[in-house]
Amino acid sequence: MTTFDDLLEETGPFGRSQRRICALLCLFSLPYAGVFVGTVFQGFTPDHWCRDPAVVERRQACGWSLAESRRLTVPLVNSSGVPSSCEQYEVDWNATALTCDTQELDLSEVPVTACKNGWEYQYEGRKSFVTEFNLVCSDGWLVDMNQSALNLGFLFGSFAFGFVADRFGRKISFLISNIVTVIAGIVLAFAPNYVSILVLRAIFGFGTKGGWMTSYVLLTEIVGVEYRRTVGILYQMFFSVGGLLLPLMAYFIPNWRWQQLIISVPYILFMSYYWFIPESPRWLISQNKSSKALEITEAIAKENKRKIRTPVTLTDVEGDSSSASLLDLVRTPNMRKHTFILMFNWFTTTVVYQGLIMRVGIVGGNVYIDFFIFALTEFPALFIILFTVERVGRRIPFASANIVACAACFITAFIPDSIFWFKTALGCIGRLASTMAFDMVVFVNSELYPTYIRNMGVSVCSTLSDIGGIVAPFLLYRLAVIWLDLPLIIFGVLAFIAGGLVWFLPETRGVPLPETIDDVEFPNREKNLSQRS
Repeated sequence: MTTFDDLLEETGPFGRSQRRICALLCLFSLPYAGVFVGTVFQGFTPDHWCRDPAVVERRQACGWSLAESRRLTVPLVNSSGVPSSCEQYEVDWNATALTCDTQELDLSEVPVTACKNGWEYQYEGRKSFVTEFNLVCSDGWLVDMNQSALNLGFLFGSFAFGFVADRFGRKISFLISNIVTVIAGIVLAFAPNYVSILVLRAIFGFGTKGGWMTSYVLLTEIVGVEYRRTVGILYQMFFSVGGLLLPLMAYFIPNWRWQQLIISVPYILFMSYYWFIPESPRWLISQNKSSKALEITEAIAKENKRKIRTPVTLTDVEGDSSSASLLDLVRTPNMRKHTFILMFNWFTTTVVYQGLIMRVGIVGGNVYIDFFIFALTEFPALFIILFTVERVGRRIPFASANIVACAACFITAFIPDSIFWFKTALGCIGRLASTMAFDMVVFVNSELYPTYIRNMGVSVCSTLSDIGGIVAPFLLYRLAVIWLDLPLIIFGVLAFIAGGLVWFLPETRGVPLPETIDDVEFPNREKNLSQRS
């Protein structure tokens, strides 16, 4: 009997067919960066202050600068001279003989009140949904809800499309997810109010997460064991390229609605992939459809200009065909251990990764340049993974990335703001390490589960990523109000624990993908039997 891994060696483990499929699916990963962290720009909260119509009118008539008009509108928060964002002077300027010369006005004893007539924004004519719906001050928590709604969609999408992919196939799961993404994403760009934005954002996340995870699993299943690393890194690299393009797109297209539309439109093209990519032969074998799997494998061999020289009968997975169950992930000791450790790492890497990205929008500076610089750090992370995972294995770079992220977060929190260059450098190191940890958990997760529940295993474990994504905005923005660097302490603690747990996972370097639960529970059984014989 022949396994699919045996057959791949004859058809070509990474021939022309697999390279074509890899190129198509990697393009799918490109706009996902805009989905995942696009809220940094779509929901950017600029410098803002209370709007007083009378002062605005006099500013235009007298040619005042924004700073001059702000002095008449808002008090200072403290002795450092920072203008308030949520309070204004309680004075009726329409009833006051306000001249163009305001230097002599003493407002120190004037009482203050909450903003009454909305806000003004120093955002150079740009429009985020924050400025459109005035989501500041007492409504600031609604901005956190935007990213949390997306991750709530991710959460349900992981479960739903993980089930569909393992029960009905990778292709149908991919197609349905893209249909949902296109409809929700385009309608979201024209949403009339913020409640509808939150609902559509959740549906948008529901679709995109399902497609992203399904395509990643499909990639790892159609290549030989020695190429799993390559396609996994390439897939993540296109996500990083999307991260580089995101600030450029946001800078030249300043309206959040157009940004949303541009992110959504490519998924129309991705729907056509249903007719250009094959079903996973591994999945077909797990469903007792070996004849169809062999047919697809022969088509791959033909495109690779290879021939299957000898008749083959592909081995079906023993008793596992369509009986995939959530309980399979925790029923046996090793599967249970892998599932809980991977879940915690998914949660931690997402909290740290998303938290560090969103932090760019609240620490001051130029959000476009800062985001671009931090996005560049993802590429060294990917190259480090590329050149280490086959030389030293998976566990060392995975655990080390978490520990380095922990150290960078802790040290950054206690570096004075006056040493800005050092704080920025440590921030880049933390982003690099968190990127490595984030990419490694995706990579390792797909190698630890049997074929018939691989998509479900990745999807279910990654639901903790989605819970982390729901928690991250509140953890970042609410704790930052207490102390700007307090979230970094929490990130560091989580990363340290995650790095320690990685050592309890098995090393998967050079190990064939498991086909059954027995392969996971007794990884050395076949080796021991061959040694005895």
